[in-house]
Order: sequence, then structure tokens, then C-alpha cells
Amino acid sequence: MIITIDGPSGTGKSTVARGLAEVLGMTYFDTGALYRAISWQILEKKISCDQKEALSSLLESFTYRIRMVEGEKHYFVGKTDVTQAIRSPEVTAIVSEVSALKEVREALKPLQVNFSKEMDVVFEGRDLGTVVFPQAEIKFFLTARPEVRAERRFKELQRKFPDQTFSFDETLQEIQKRDQFDSSREIAPLKRAEDAILIDTSDLTVEEVIQKMQHLTEKRKMR
Repeated sequence: MIITIDGPSGTGKSTVARGLAEVLGMTYFDTGALYRAISWQILEKKISCDQKEALSSLLESFTYRIRMVEGEKHYFVGKTDVTQAIRSPEVTAIVSEVSALKEVREALKPLQVNFSKEMDVVFEGRDLGTVVFPQAEIKFFLTARPEVRAERRFKELQRKFPDQTFSFDETLQEIQKRDQFDSSREIAPLKRAEDAILIDTSDLTVEEVIQKMQHLTEKRKMR
């Protein structure tokens, strides 16, 4: 079975996807981490998005692995553990631009499709229900008010990078900027699939969202 959870940043996709996968006994795949990983390597190699030849070469050699380390999921590019690095403000600043590139999406799609062939998976991202897995049995689209999403992202940054200073207003502006970019890009824009179940997480706890999604999933499976 494939379950997709799409939506803009700050809606709680990653957290509820992990929780839903756990209660359903499925595997969770963070598509955002995959695009952040390639973005991290682009920064490491000092390649710009308009350097097509260099980018193509990088994509051909790109290796991405997910491993459990002391009970937690870690992401590796080659032999480098990038779990923390891919959440940095520097990666966040370019991931939308990188993920909008046709060659990047074409190169990374097979990784996601192959993963889905091995087990039952909850996939989380932005174009999973519309582009990557239009055949998914169950699709969700999460949304939330921009201010709520910015507050969540602001607190996440403070928690993960305590030695850095962040501004809520700048975080909100980044959220709104990314929304505009992701929803208007030519390749795989952020949008709700026609058959996706819409859930506004603004005033719901993580547990409430997971319970709602679990109920809807089990109800759908009984049809």
C-alpha cells in the first residue's frame, strides 16, 4: 500500500507521516529529506543550478541511503551522515530552486518508486499524490495558516540550531515566498490531488491529526 501526504512546509507533514506509519505498521519515507540531500551536495560541490553539465554529472553519481542509527533514522549521501546538515538554513534557502529542476526530479523519482516496491510506505512531500504516485490508494493534503506554520518552523530552527539567531518575521516571509514558488513552478507544482483528503492542521495537535488520518485510512480500506 502507498499513502501520500502532500502540503506546504510547516503543516506537520513529517511528524504526522512518521506517526501514521507507526500506528499502521508501515514504513515512512521523507521525500523532503531526499531533495534536501541533493541540495546539500550541490552546496558542498559549489555547483549552481544553471551549470547543467556539472549538475548532470552530480546526479549520475548521487547515492542516498537511509539507515537506522541508535534507533533513529539517519540520511547518508555517500558515506556522509547529513541528517542534521540538510535541515540548515543554507539548504532550506535553495531546496525549492533545486527541487523545481526537471533533471533533478527525473533523477530522484526512480529512487522513490523503487522504495515503494519493497514495502507498504507512507510518503511525504509536495507532488507525491499528483506526480510520483497518482495511483496511491490513499492521499492526504495538509494545510495550515501561514502564521502557524512559521511559528512551528521558527521553533524548529531554534531547537536544532541553538547557536544561531533567527527572526520570526523572516521565517514567515520565507514560508510565504516558498509557497508562492512551489505552487507556481512549471515542473511538479505544489497542489492538492483531486482525490486527496484535505486536513487543516492549524488548530489540531499532532495526535489529533494522526488519529484522524488513521480513522480515514481504515475507513477507506474497508470499502
